[in-house]
Amino acid sequence: MKHKVDVVVIGSGIGGLCCAAVCARAGREVLVLEAHSQPGGAAHGFQRQGYHFESGPSLWSGLARWPSNNPLAQILRALDQPLEVIPYSNWDVLLPEGDLRVPVGRSGFEAVVRDLRGSAVMEEWQRFSDLLQPIAAAANALPLLALRPGLDAMAQLLERGPQLFRHLPAMRHLSGAFGPLVDRHLQDPFLRHWVDLLCFLISGMPMGDTNAAAMATLFGDWFDPEASLDYPVGGSAAVVDALVQGLKRHGGAVRTQARVERILLEDGRAVGVRLQDGESIHADQLVSNADIWSTLALLPEGAASAWRHDRAGTPACNGFLHLHLGFDASGLDDLPIHTVWVDDWQRGIAAERNAVVLSVPSVLDPNMAPPGRHVLHGYTPASEPWDLWRDVERGSEAYNALKQERCGVFWSVLERKIPDIRDRCELVMEGTPLTHRHYLNVHQGSYGPALSAAGGLFPGVTTPIHDLWLCGASTFPGIGIPPVAASGALAAHGIVGRQVQRSLLKELGL
Repeated sequence: MKHKVDVVVIGSGIGGLCCAAVCARAGREVLVLEAHSQPGGAAHGFQRQGYHFESGPSLWSGLARWPSNNPLAQILRALDQPLEVIPYSNWDVLLPEGDLRVPVGRSGFEAVVRDLRGSAVMEEWQRFSDLLQPIAAAANALPLLALRPGLDAMAQLLERGPQLFRHLPAMRHLSGAFGPLVDRHLQDPFLRHWVDLLCFLISGMPMGDTNAAAMATLFGDWFDPEASLDYPVGGSAAVVDALVQGLKRHGGAVRTQARVERILLEDGRAVGVRLQDGESIHADQLVSNADIWSTLALLPEGAASAWRHDRAGTPACNGFLHLHLGFDASGLDDLPIHTVWVDDWQRGIAAERNAVVLSVPSVLDPNMAPPGRHVLHGYTPASEPWDLWRDVERGSEAYNALKQERCGVFWSVLERKIPDIRDRCELVMEGTPLTHRHYLNVHQGSYGPALSAAGGLFPGVTTPIHDLWLCGASTFPGIGIPPVAASGALAAHGIVGRQVQRSLLKELGL
């Protein structure tokens, strides 16, 4: 192993892999260092007894067709790395209003709203959808991959002026939170709760804190007449593998079980890293895909003290409870791939154990489980308080008792769909924020920073330390698969330069 490369990336989450792959595609010698035994961060998969489990994202879109405004799809295309997906068009929601099967696509959802709330409310939703269309078009007119870090972003806006001019009236809605748009145009309680739920699933925060551009883009995709969700064959692990293969094909490398202990600085410049085993690896450019709190902990004492103090105060989203099951599939012919449950709208969508997401990918991809079996991943999205777990030792009797109590919410939801689910199970694994922190090295088992869009944009990918870049959920554009992929590309473009970026955009038709 060489001890000097062009670019070192700390962490192999989606953002880090996208950054590494774009740099490698541009001819840089790139090394990704991952503390875990396999790459992928929250998107990694793992196997037990023939079951293929997912640890993180389960809702994917914008991967099945081209052109796509999903930055991940754009990067995979740039790498010439195909990804097989299975499109599907509906999911189940168990809400206070009732149990619904909700189609993806505008007309299908409008029919659900009409049946549930009447024609007047359906027309209210239609007007809101019409309002969002030009806002989504404005967001798509400036692809995230076209942005550059720092002051270069203004030059990019000027370069794309002709394409952006006709979208100027709608562009004023792209900054800030989505909540004010909803407050002005939606009055029906169900519609408002529905939007709040979608915002929370995407960003880990309610609509008053979720980025307006991200949600307008999401609605623009989901309510297209030909909209679908996409399940990657092989699960999230297949997405990670596609990025790793694309990286390697362009000369990059990934080292797992390589925990970074310290970022090395010389004269205020990042020059490399020291690993936990004592090995030092030097690089011309360093990118951290670790969360902001973990990144700060890697820096020497006294480095960029004002910036570190400011970023150390970043608030965190709550964490997750997890459930992984392998169970008998006999007689379960109408299971959806996804079920989302909400207990009580009045408690607030972010209230603890008030929402559960269940994913059964073997419904679409039978190879995810042994014959005649299903595999399930359930989680409570960004709602489990860290304070409940802060002083509990993982693996202790107190921990196991608390875990059983808190994870009871999954079983109560599952038994509504599959009354004998406990008897069907042959493999059960429950997880907590401590599990999340242990395997993913994330601060307090968190989903990521709880930075409100109402207070401005996420911090960028640059730092006051020369040649040290950031990417991932702690940077612009924020939390979620498309944003972290975009952040990786943004950092890479800062490294490889404007001309390389322009060439990439031209090849992609962006």
